[in-house]
Amino acid sequence: MSSPAATFYADAVLFDMDGTLTDSISAVEAAWGKVAKDIGQDPEYVIAATHGKRAVDNLSQFKPHIKAHEMDDEVQAFEESILFFADAYHRFGSGSQSTTPEDMTPVDSGATTPALTPSNSAPASSVSSRASSFVGAMNPLTGVRRPSFLTRLSGLLTMSAVREGEEAIFEDPIMEENHQEMLEQEATLKKDQLAAWQIEASAVDRSVRILPGVKRMISSIPEGHYAVATSGAKTYAYGCMTRVGITPPKVTITADDKRLKAGKPAPDPFLLAAKELGFDAKKCVVFEDSPSGIRAGVASGATVIAVCTSHERAKIENCGAHFLVDNMEKVVCEPVERDGKLQLRFSILA
Repeated sequence: MSSPAATFYADAVLFDMDGTLTDSISAVEAAWGKVAKDIGQDPEYVIAATHGKRAVDNLSQFKPHIKAHEMDDEVQAFEESILFFADAYHRFGSGSQSTTPEDMTPVDSGATTPALTPSNSAPASSVSSRASSFVGAMNPLTGVRRPSFLTRLSGLLTMSAVREGEEAIFEDPIMEENHQEMLEQEATLKKDQLAAWQIEASAVDRSVRILPGVKRMISSIPEGHYAVATSGAKTYAYGCMTRVGITPPKVTITADDKRLKAGKPAPDPFLLAAKELGFDAKKCVVFEDSPSGIRAGVASGATVIAVCTSHERAKIENCGAHFLVDNMEKVVCEPVERDGKLQLRFSILA
């Protein structure tokens, strides 16, 4: 082991999640790329503009037509799409044992993602409403079922649909027959669209992975002395961590926490995480990977360790971090007793 280049002490650790603990950048970029295509924007521009920020802030920017009362559902739907991209290759693509529609059931880990193809036995009338088609299995943490992200994949069709829960009544049998034919055609088109999207989504392995040094770092910190503060909402955050074997700590601050007034680069997520742990943020260490997250950590008053796991060093070295390392393998944390209380001694390896 290399000799320490620097040593310091702290009371607790505040981790960012994506790009710091987990690597789901491929799935995240695929999901934002899909959004970009849906709104007719350049995927590279949208992906670059959204990194390290809350989905709610990004969706508000790129989809300003979303109404306030719809935003929670839209965020959850988008984050389910990230998890679907992350799982698609091993569930439906070359990495899976079977790719038949009958096998497309949600995985059972933290946050689940929806099956793409509707059951062949579903009658055409069951997908007649744009607002209610293709409902996916939802995160058990939410306790409710909401329309899955698949209902938003391409806006589906522009034709008028009967409001959910209502049936069209026609006095003219010919009109009724034509309406039913339109519904069947719509259902077929939706199924074809989803099948095509399934092929695209499952062509590349975008699995969530744990980053180097993370397991050792987390295992070295006593319970109650670390938290996660992420720009991801609950569906995505818990889904990512459980997929790589990380148990979300009791204090996990997600982007949909109603106590937050602002997300990163504001310091609010880290300040709230430190408060919930019972420590002063100024006596905490923040691990971050993105420019906005690093700035948030610095603004909180914490000692910030930036990891070069998702950005080139040149893009984050001027964001104010106190230390810059390749990954967590370059940092050692040891619990020690100082002045009668437990503290964490950090060593930055050369």
